[in-house]
Amino acid sequence: MATRKKYTKEFKLEALELARDGEKSAAQVERDLGLFAGQLSVWKRRLETDGEQAFPGNGRLKEDEAVIRRMQREIEVLKQERDILKKALAIFSQERP
Repeated sequence: MATRKKYTKEFKLEALELARDGEKSAAQVERDLGLFAGQLSVWKRRLETDGEQAFPGNGRLKEDEAVIRRMQREIEVLKQERDILKKALAIFSQERP
């Protein structure tokens, strides 16, 4: 099984700049850099949609996604704490003989 190639943010931006210059076509730039056909258009779309947050790097999330993930973890902790308090309330509110 082939390993997946990883490119840095700087490499992607420079490759897009080469294609944007107009000296070579996007397909020629892809061939020269050893990229798959259409890879530059994928990177271009991602840059247009995500702007500065595009290409965050290895294992990093975009800022919005990181906030959402952190809040989901907080919600889980709060639900667990709530359930513990409900159980404690049920135990202490039982009538003793």
